Amino acid sequence: MEYHKIIAVTGLPGLFELINSKNDGAIIRSLEDRSTRFASSRIHNFSHLESIEVYTTRDNVNLVEIFHAMDRAGGSLPDYRDNGAVRSYFEKVYPELDFERVYSSDLKKMIRWYDVLKKNGVEIKLSEVPAEAGDAGDSGDPGNDREAAKAAAEPPAPAEKPRKARKAADTAVKEEPAGDNAEAKAPKKKKAAAAPKEKEGEPAPAKAARTPRKKSS
Repeated sequence: MEYHKIIAVTGLPGLFELINSKNDGAIIRSLEDRSTRFASSRIHNFSHLESIEVYTTRDNVNLVEIFHAMDRAGGSLPDYRDNGAVRSYFEKVYPELDFERVYSSDLKKMIRWYDVLKKNGVEIKLSEVPAEAGDAGDSGDPGNDREAAKAAAEPPAPAEKPRKARKAADTAVKEEPAGDNAEAKAPKKKKAAAAPKEKEGEPAPAKAARTPRKKSS
């Protein structure tokens, strides 16, 4: 029996082995009486033991760590119905537990769960997550691995900053032309309107008539 298949079900005492999952629930088998039944997800919630964490005075720890500490302590387990004995037991086995947030009911539950797991010969360990394709590591090709190591050792080329610098420079050139281009880029002043020139083959415009002078007699 594998630890990652062991679940706790709200509303049902003890632990269960997950046999099969369904859209509306799960087929489960009790670790105590070996009975198999269907549990509806409309009524019950399911919790894998390997996903449960426990409050400590430092960071939270996985429930597996508490069980391993109980393994190392050895000896007999306290009566889970005796609150004082259960509290004293965990103060010796795992004194870093945050007893203000881990209630007596939680301590009792851990005692009962550990006892059931041991009686059923369940190896208490977390399941290993297989490495996904594309993860860093040995690719199987020494050449590729050497190239990857070389690429990791060398700092990446600063490609982004030069592009931004060139863009800024281009903008400056467009907005503020310098040198000989300044005169070409500067707007030309409008010249005063000139008199129209005579074109070849076209009659000159008529001049204003003058008053004829009288001849002397």
